[in-house]
Amino acid sequence: MIRRLLIANRGEIVARIARTARMLGIWTVGVYAPPDRSAPWLDATDDVIGLIGDGVQETYLSVEALLRAAQRVGADALHPGYGFLSEHPGFAEAVIAAGLTWIGPPPEAIALMGDKERAKAHMARAGVPTLPTFAPDDPDVVLPVLVKPTAGGGGKGMDVVRERAALGAAIDAARRTAAGAFGDDRVFLERFVEVGRHVEIQVVADGHGAVVHCFERECSIQRRHQKVLEEAPSPVLDADLRERMGAAACAAARAVGYRGVGTVEFLLEPDGSYWFLEMNTRLQVEHPVTEAITGIDLVAEQLRIAEGRPTSLRQDGLGIDGHAIEVRLYAEDPAAGFLPQTGTLVEWAPADEPGIRWDSAVATGTTVAIEYDPLLAKVIAHAPTRDEAARLLARALRRSRIRGVTTNRAFLVALLEHPEFLAGATTTDFIERTGIAHLAAAHAPLADDALIAASLRARADDRARVELATTLPAGRRLGRLPATARTWRVGDEVRTVALTEDRAGRLWIGDRRLDRVGVEGGWVEWFEREVGCELRRRFHVLRDGDTFYVQGDGVDVRIERVDPFAGPATEPALRGGLEAPMPGRVLSVEVGVGDRVRAGALLAILEAMKMEHHVLAPHDGVIGEVRVAVGEQVDRGDVLVVLEEG
Repeated sequence: MIRRLLIANRGEIVARIARTARMLGIWTVGVYAPPDRSAPWLDATDDVIGLIGDGVQETYLSVEALLRAAQRVGADALHPGYGFLSEHPGFAEAVIAAGLTWIGPPPEAIALMGDKERAKAHMARAGVPTLPTFAPDDPDVVLPVLVKPTAGGGGKGMDVVRERAALGAAIDAARRTAAGAFGDDRVFLERFVEVGRHVEIQVVADGHGAVVHCFERECSIQRRHQKVLEEAPSPVLDADLRERMGAAACAAARAVGYRGVGTVEFLLEPDGSYWFLEMNTRLQVEHPVTEAITGIDLVAEQLRIAEGRPTSLRQDGLGIDGHAIEVRLYAEDPAAGFLPQTGTLVEWAPADEPGIRWDSAVATGTTVAIEYDPLLAKVIAHAPTRDEAARLLARALRRSRIRGVTTNRAFLVALLEHPEFLAGATTTDFIERTGIAHLAAAHAPLADDALIAASLRARADDRARVELATTLPAGRRLGRLPATARTWRVGDEVRTVALTEDRAGRLWIGDRRLDRVGVEGGWVEWFEREVGCELRRRFHVLRDGDTFYVQGDGVDVRIERVDPFAGPATEPALRGGLEAPMPGRVLSVEVGVGDRVRAGALLAILEAMKMEHHVLAPHDGVIGEVRVAVGEQVDRGDVLVVLEEG
């Protein structure tokens, strides 16, 4: 029986596991690396213990450090969560050898399923359909193909190749990424399905011969081969296809002697053909949507099975209740190719809406750094129908106040409201096909009212600091007082708002009269009369120095107050300077001063938040300067190289 559980991970999954363990009477202990010592998710565990070391290799990825922590706190079991060492067979073996209960499948199953090529061959022998694969040096490879790390996961190192000339560079890049992320640089090639659906089946297997599936999740909407939105059930599976895919998933689990909770991932083609992709031998990030539609606590099943008990689930006793959708709220910029973003959350206020579940690992004041995945939260909606779930989720995202870090929230709202998504046309090419990332950015509203709200908040703050005269000079003519102008910068645009107050205390902006103006508790509101009605305008305005975050009525914008008489705030752009599009570490520099390069040539590679970014030459030219070196940390906007015409 498990009494004290060490959760060897970080982030929202720690709080998620601790919540179920507490219901089962299990004492929990969380671990943290030095940057996470004040992280909010640690409050969910009963005890915490720090891992002393620099970076993830010496903390969350150190088998020795985690086992020392387990021994020090007297843990008798260890849950690896997901990511990090959760699918590392050597870690599972070490945990078991140390006399701890491992919350996961047997190490042999992890090892087999972790080798994508071996796994596919094993599944083919078990009768599970698989896609054709090719070796990297196979001269008969049929394009297009997907380059995949053999030991990979999470979309890292994967790349689609449609032209033979690009194959060698893609294989080299995948090997480099795989070596750094998984310690194994092997890759293989797999037939790429241009239009398909990513459908995965949740399985639960105990050590007493029972294997059941808990239906499917569709995870087709992805960027960089990483999931953005997941839902259950799939909008296209009928009862017959669900039964066949579920049976195939259970056969896959039996074939590897699986025990615990796992996911078998398939690629579904328009003609109904489905192909085994991989098996995730751990709890999935998207497990909440399955829990929502089935009422099953998957973490509880994990813990019970690890204790040697049979699962309580029976296939004929499982059913689907309604529809659930999960989105991943990331610190990233969709309009800039979903590049990860850093910064400090000056406000984190998720909306408390019915039917909504927030699994988050952040709070106001949390710093989003480059060391870890930029996931801020998973947001899950559960409703009787798919349309209702999408509407609930979009509303919750809109009403949440998330300030200080660029996020993909507007993109997620646009996705949930897109006609093709609502129609169920959620194939793996959805983002590219619809262009939704750029459409969401292009249609982000900047209402004049947001500038008015910021001006009213600034006016109230100024009045609170300065004692104003309460009487007018004798003989002044009844009318309006001189206008008070405030200048704002929104992105690259500079705007001025002039507020005028009349003798009756009413405020005007041009011909617009603002009545019953109120500024209190961060809320700014006023009323305006129009033909036959009076409209209320209401915004939440958070001030952080000269930065104002304005949200309300479909508007969510950051506005900077500027001095109209000051000089330029930044240095003019360096001619020919190629800047870092994100903060990160310089992984490689491919050119030197004086090198002549062609358009599209690789100049440097940056690495941050589990991804590589290739800096390419925008035109032919000569390298005039190289301002960075391998291993150097850079900020967004730092000049990496100078490419001169020539």
